[in-house]
Amino acid sequence: MAGGKPDAEAKKAARREKRAASKARRQQIWQAFQMQRKEDKALIPWMLGAFLLAVGLAVGIGAIFGIWLILLPIGIALGILAAISVFGRRVQRNVYTKADGQPGAAGWALDNLRGQWRVTPGVAGTTHLDAVHRVIGRPGIILVAEGAPHRVKSLLAQEKKRTARVAGTTPIYDVVVGNEEGQVPLKQLQRHLMKLPRNISPAQMESMEARLAALGSRAAALPKGPMPAGAKMRSVQRTVRRR
Repeated sequence: MAGGKPDAEAKKAARREKRAASKARRQQIWQAFQMQRKEDKALIPWMLGAFLLAVGLAVGIGAIFGIWLILLPIGIALGILAAISVFGRRVQRNVYTKADGQPGAAGWALDNLRGQWRVTPGVAGTTHLDAVHRVIGRPGIILVAEGAPHRVKSLLAQEKKRTARVAGTTPIYDVVVGNEEGQVPLKQLQRHLMKLPRNISPAQMESMEARLAALGSRAAALPKGPMPAGAKMRSVQRTVRRR
């Protein structure tokens, strides 16, 4: 009995924390919606269209079998999910559009990969904020470069040669992020990696990660994510050199 009161208080505190976290998430989503709505005039029409389409399909199917009243709640639920999905996709597209071309954008996109991926940002780089990031996944080793094409090409070749010394038979892929011919656009980077064939097992990934860790990094300090538009490149470069 003596321990019952503290346990009850702990449960109440946990419930309060859970409610507070849920409230904070709702506020963040609402703020994101308001920001996106101001920048994306087509957001609400697209969300409304997705909602009405899902409800219409459910009611239409229900009308054929004479059970539209039963399917109406299901259609509403699916409509809400469809509207939320549209919202999420348009927010993501907006974020990638703003980040595109900014130093550190590719590293940021790789950090948001879902699944079994081991990302090491900035294994090679220059004071101009060109960078090569290393990704280990089921396809093998992927070197992802971002920056000025005339500098990135040699930087990527050097890192690929250095990596090949310890990679053995593990496949090495190289990707240059950009919008020119032969490059992969930032918004398609994650999808591009997901489409690569699976060549090694999770156990081989672990072993390869340990072996490549010994190579260290040849990069200068790089920004943690896309550098804000309007940031002064010279100031950033001075900071990089000091580090």
